[in-house]
Amino acid sequence: MNDRGLLDLIIALLPGLMPAEQITLLKRFESEEDFIAQSKEDIEKIINKNLKVYWDISEIRAKAEHVHYVCVKRSIKWVSYLSAEYPPLVREIYDPPPVLFYRGILPNPEKSLLGMVGTRHPSPEAASQAHAISCGAGLAGISVISGLALGIDAMSHRGNLSGGVPGYAVLGSGVDEIYPSTNRMLAMRIIESGGAIISEYPPGTRPHKWNFPARNRIIAALSRSVIIVEAPQKSGALITASFALDQGKDLWVASSGVGVQEGQRSLLYDKLGTVKLASDGAEVIYSVRDVLEKWNIREEHNDEASVPVWDTTGKELAASMASFLEIKL
Repeated sequence: MNDRGLLDLIIALLPGLMPAEQITLLKRFESEEDFIAQSKEDIEKIINKNLKVYWDISEIRAKAEHVHYVCVKRSIKWVSYLSAEYPPLVREIYDPPPVLFYRGILPNPEKSLLGMVGTRHPSPEAASQAHAISCGAGLAGISVISGLALGIDAMSHRGNLSGGVPGYAVLGSGVDEIYPSTNRMLAMRIIESGGAIISEYPPGTRPHKWNFPARNRIIAALSRSVIIVEAPQKSGALITASFALDQGKDLWVASSGVGVQEGQRSLLYDKLGTVKLASDGAEVIYSVRDVLEKWNIREEHNDEASVPVWDTTGKELAASMASFLEIKL
């Protein structure tokens, strides 16, 4: 806890406020005493908004004390928007969380992260490519950030950890509420790698469905570039893609997300989201070598087997894309 005491945590726990409004309050007050002395009307004037939610500030402070106690007990850290340790890339977005909770070590702001997300029900080809690209990225010293979900997210995390670098995951729940529970060991591996699991939600927050779209803006913010490996037309990965574009990040699509083998046309509908992104201009990534080239990183792995490659030719991709785009997207 810093010299502001529980002030930032109290403000972060206030109901009925948007992140930008909470940030306004963080910047306005310097001590708990000053903030607690404010009436509801005073707060409304500061944020220029009529509050429809009533709160008892003493109850909010008691909740903040409990959250801080749980954090200490469970080795969870929290960092305020005003802290020097707060990730600078997250601070730059339109609606940064007032507080971030995490277990492990936050990413080094001097090192670029590669965002990789996609469907929870990937094709075998997409799952394999996600693992190959993320492993190759790890071997080249690049850490991947994803959402710890089943499917593409989990394969991306596992591949990257195999490459020997710290991993990072942003959750739609508290960092003590790993979802899905089958990925608890994966979450532990990420922490043990020297990376972190991160959330804007306080400990004990269950994985509500409306939390996941919001967390995607943090994944995009912490990424230098984002790869959508494979995604259907209605997918949370496409929300991440939208955030990446809004934030001016590179947005790429993996070749497995737009390619369908002969006799597998039924799989097309599981790829319509990534096909649409590619048709709208997102570049297609075939292997980690494409990432290294675009990031202007000199490849130091001369052994072909040391950097996994997804073997899909441009000719095959162009043919499959032409077939896909005959369907109205």
